[in-house]
Amino acid sequence: MQTAKLFTNGRSQAVRLPKAFRFEGVSEVQIEREGDNVILRPPKRPSIERLISALDEFEAFPEREQPQHAQQREPW
Repeated sequence: MQTAKLFTNGRSQAVRLPKAFRFEGVSEVQIEREGDNVILRPPKRPSIERLISALDEFEAFPEREQPQHAQQREPW
């Protein structure tokens, strides 16, 4: 089992992770407490299937009538 160093950064406590535990390609992690354990996870990225299904929801929006011509404005 490896250990990580704790240190204070401003008014927060921070963890310095060993190289083997680095999170690649992310700048934030999700954090959760389960009893005495603190769990760090990379953020969940939406799958392509979830993205497509979310886009399908936009088709349910009713069509909006567009103005036939732009309104004329008075010059100042």
